[in-house]
Amino acid sequence: METFTTAETRAWIDRFIAEITRRGADLTELDRRAGDGDYGTNLASALRRAEANLAAAEPDSPKAVFTAVANAFLHTGGTSGPLFGMWFREFARAFGNEITPAALAEAAHNAQIVVRRLGLAEVGHKTMVDAMVPAAEALSAAAAAGADVPAALRAAAAAAHEGAAATEQLLARRGRASYVGEHARGVVDPGALTVALFFEAGTTSATLA
Repeated sequence: METFTTAETRAWIDRFIAEITRRGADLTELDRRAGDGDYGTNLASALRRAEANLAAAEPDSPKAVFTAVANAFLHTGGTSGPLFGMWFREFARAFGNEITPAALAEAAHNAQIVVRRLGLAEVGHKTMVDAMVPAAEALSAAAAAGADVPAALRAAAAAAHEGAAATEQLLARRGRASYVGEHARGVVDPGALTVALFFEAGTTSATLA
């Protein structure tokens, strides 16, 4: 499976929505311990909008699928919603009627640059960027090595999960967690974990068990 069609892209997003819905309480608890506790609520709101947008638009391309998701997040409150919206928008811009490994790598690369610029965050600041950057690097390496889309996504998911796990022992430098200092140490950043779950949902082996 060299590329993703519209149907495969929609299945990817459907798996992502289902997994985040299943783990919403866990993500909220992480944010409660390290932030203001509204992350799960805002994320659930964005995903409901995404589902409504997808149902109304019946997207006919991967670009249209990601545009519907991006618009949903851009109209969500909090800090993470708009940042994810801008991130997803870069995926929409890079895709056309199919997703190729090269387009996926370009999308993730451009997307992490946008989030880093807008959020003033870098790797090590205990934010979603800690998962976005290694995932983008893994996708670029996979595309250069000739991997197909599922293999590239598996590499991205592994890198993103590793980056998310590393946030557990970090002292936050950006985001709400930066306000609570040492109290956030020992807590995985929920935004970084969401990024990892997003890429994992795109793999052919992704499960909701």
